[in-house]
Amino acid sequence: MDIEGLIRALPKVEQHIHIVGATRPETLLWLLDEEGKSHKSFKTVADIRRFFQYRDFPHFINIYKTVFRCITREDQFERITYEMLEDDARCNVRYVEASFSAPDHVRQGLDYALMLDAINEGVRQAHQDFGIECNLRIDLVRNYGPDVGVQVLDWIENKNDNIVSIDIGGSEEKFPPKPFACVYQRAKEMGLHLVAHAGEAAGPESVWDAINHLNVERIGHGVTASRDSELVDYLLKRDVTIEMCPTSNLRTGAVPSLQEHPIRTFFDKGIRVTVNTDDPSMFNTNMNNEYLQLHQQLNFGIPELFMLSLNALDSSFLSETQKVQMRKSFIKEYRRLTGALCNL
Repeated sequence: MDIEGLIRALPKVEQHIHIVGATRPETLLWLLDEEGKSHKSFKTVADIRRFFQYRDFPHFINIYKTVFRCITREDQFERITYEMLEDDARCNVRYVEASFSAPDHVRQGLDYALMLDAINEGVRQAHQDFGIECNLRIDLVRNYGPDVGVQVLDWIENKNDNIVSIDIGGSEEKFPPKPFACVYQRAKEMGLHLVAHAGEAAGPESVWDAINHLNVERIGHGVTASRDSELVDYLLKRDVTIEMCPTSNLRTGAVPSLQEHPIRTFFDKGIRVTVNTDDPSMFNTNMNNEYLQLHQQLNFGIPELFMLSLNALDSSFLSETQKVQMRKSFIKEYRRLTGALCNL
């Protein structure tokens, strides 16, 4: 089997993927057709591909808003979620933690509980058809402020089906982590795991704040942490996992090239990093492509790519029993693929 074949066959885990950002172009057209509407910027799949070109991170946020506003019924999340997991399963992803920006859609008039039911029906069907597992992360969406974050926690307390963690995505440069400290403390008391987008569109101070004030277990992106050697050492010392999204960071201008992405430096330093797609349809990527780009652009070998898979599994929010079982199956499959007698 050649390198590309091995990469496709490696068992994988995805920690950082947004459900809306995984909406297939064909499905986006279906959403518009469902409402009998059209959009001035796109009428074909090729139009959508051209639309998904970004000048910078704020421009990406504006395009993301355009897409989520195309979702006008709760039940539409079932198809979007199912297709997201189908695409991941094709890349031999076995477990996904998918992010759902609930307040975006509630503010558009949709019902949180009905959306959650639709998402979980898509999860159930995908598990039945492909064997893939999926838990959910609720993005509080930092743009709406901590008061809305508190409301979202109220929703979760009333209906917590398949939700394992919270996050703050959105416009990081305008809305720093610190004001969400009390929200995160309450979420921790509720038994939820803690993640925050940081170090994507703002500097290393954003990562410091997410660690010191939100007490996060994982950082989404974390690219700008590379500018602060003290912070890099602290991330290693605290064993904070960084969910890295190389193609996303290239497309939004967070890094000038994949060769300059800090994932290689962080990995070599011993920081637990994972690789993810973020918004795969919007960035025209998938998990196989992410692994392949790391191999081609940053010289990750097959053993190192497999370590990224184990990093994602080990720092996932699965139960310890589930982790042990899945880890055994991953190692067994890796040995079968490579013939390597690894001590992992």
